[in-house]
Amino acid sequence: MRDRINQDLKTAMLAKDKQRTGTLRLISAAIKDRDILARGAGTTAASDSELIDLLAKMVKQRQESARIYEDNARPELAAQERAEITVIEEYLPRQLDEAGVKAAIDAAIAATGAVGIKDMGKVMGELKAHHAGAMDFAKAGAAVKAALTA
Repeated sequence: MRDRINQDLKTAMLAKDKQRTGTLRLISAAIKDRDILARGAGTTAASDSELIDLLAKMVKQRQESARIYEDNARPELAAQERAEITVIEEYLPRQLDEAGVKAAIDAAIAATGAVGIKDMGKVMGELKAHHAGAMDFAKAGAAVKAALTA
């Protein structure tokens, strides 16, 4: 993932694409910060799953900022945030649709042998282990709860 981001950054710089270059530089800086934290924890670099979590967090931050900008009548800044979201999402795994999320939840329930709400943590752990970055776990949590209480 790092090599792809660095290569895309070079390409964007050569194409003089300021928006894309700026966003890729932000991603690269965030990855370097995460690597520095990982070195402090004893590993050499952050794993790809940690980078996916980082990118997902960056997307959520920009979605929130865009919403705030729209509420305060700043559509040009909201558009800039959405453009950054588009670039960041290129490096995230493809998000599961509703049917895919339901199938993943059903598979996780079957794999863990969950029978009630007390097993929700096991099911969520299974989902996070196999579908990190591919679904919104806040929404998935509600769906898991509904599936386990039904």
